[in-house]
Amino acid sequence: MRDTIFSKPLKESAPFEFNAQVADVFDNMIQRSVPGYNFLLDVIGLLAARYGQSQSNCYDLGCSLGTMTLRLRQNLPALAHVIGVDNSPAMVSRCEHNMARDHSQASYEIRQQNIQDTVIENASMVILNFTLQFIEDTQRPSILKNIADGIRPGGVLLLAEKVCFNDPKQQELQVDLYHDFKRHQGYSDLEIAQKRAALENVLVPNTLEQHRQRLLDAGFNRVETCMQCFNFCALLAFK
Repeated sequence: MRDTIFSKPLKESAPFEFNAQVADVFDNMIQRSVPGYNFLLDVIGLLAARYGQSQSNCYDLGCSLGTMTLRLRQNLPALAHVIGVDNSPAMVSRCEHNMARDHSQASYEIRQQNIQDTVIENASMVILNFTLQFIEDTQRPSILKNIADGIRPGGVLLLAEKVCFNDPKQQELQVDLYHDFKRHQGYSDLEIAQKRAALENVLVPNTLEQHRQRLLDAGFNRVETCMQCFNFCALLAFK
């Protein structure tokens, strides 16, 4: 279903939330709103095949409809176990339906809970895609430490986020290019402006430097950039 949530003028801007209305159009929304999204799907498959360990857990934190959870499951060893986590009832319901249609060998479970409450255990791979940015900034370090503490040696975290830049000119350019991308995807200036207002103080980005330092502080040994498209970036953190 095509995303038209912000296509008509709104009387007032309400904070963005992952409700049933968003869940219904989420596939279309994320494809048209996140540059490099399809590439990230391919990266997850490659990482799962390379780093996913038999008899380990592999987590998708903020799994939404399960598109990336599926890609993870389809590329893991048969004895790996996939755990998808999301706090949105609408997303979890649709994710469970989508996962049930897949017949890959790796087992799975979908949990409706906050990722702050998810204990990471015996993990060889964790995905945190465009999720941390919606968590209160002061809670982010403890979430990353929980992940690092629960990852096996040789395991990896894929952290994808919308980022900001300290240099005002770079920030302005990257935002302008991103808005050009959204226009190219068919979003109007009204849609872009209204969604931006809805996300204000809901999606709070960090800089790449902040992400790297937090990952190292959490206990990861090495952090590498694996993708950047305008102001969207993916990092690999190794244990």
